[in-house]
Amino acid sequence: MQSANIVIPFYSSYGTTHKLAEAVEEGAAKVPGSTVRLRRIPEISSAEEAMSGQDAYEAAQADMAEIPRIEQDDLRWADGIIWGTPTRFGNMAAQVKQFIDTLGGMWFEGELEGKATGVFVSTGSIHGGHETTILTSLVPLIHLGMVFVGVRYSTNDQIMTTEGVGGSPYGPSTMPREDEDVEAPVPEEVQTAQSLGQRVTRVAARLRAPEAAPAKSSA
Repeated sequence: MQSANIVIPFYSSYGTTHKLAEAVEEGAAKVPGSTVRLRRIPEISSAEEAMSGQDAYEAAQADMAEIPRIEQDDLRWADGIIWGTPTRFGNMAAQVKQFIDTLGGMWFEGELEGKATGVFVSTGSIHGGHETTILTSLVPLIHLGMVFVGVRYSTNDQIMTTEGVGGSPYGPSTMPREDEDVEAPVPEEVQTAQSLGQRVTRVAARLRAPEAAPAKSSA
């Protein structure tokens, strides 16, 4: 198995996406030879002022304070990049998009081309944009030349359930539960997130493998 460097940049308002990011990190770390960095996408001051549930928001931000902020050098170091975002009306959060919008120089130099990528999300409800957020997030990632990796049905039986469990072939997701005693993500969603971490890491390792030397001509 080739080694692979994986970075997981995520934005989280109330800590739910952070928990899913930790599950992705666990999955990626299970692949022999992998090195994983968990990185926080910072807040936008105007968005911070607009947040509802201020106490819960401040508690979640304090819990993530020691996680290093994402830098472009983290992306250069990585062979695979797995993005985490809450949904905002079916799209990635503005905080994530703002960071991606700073990558024009890396796009121009082709620095992210050929790197494996995946996306995981959290939403406010069962119909809150689990799939559309990942699909719309693909647009800038494909412009950057990255290779998208989803989640296989064969390793995630919970995707086939009729229960309200987050996750799709596009990537892992989670959402709040009506039962206040049940915290998100639930075990099935953790499993999907771990599966994505493992799969992106394995694909990233193969993509970075040196090309085979051309066969010598017998002529």
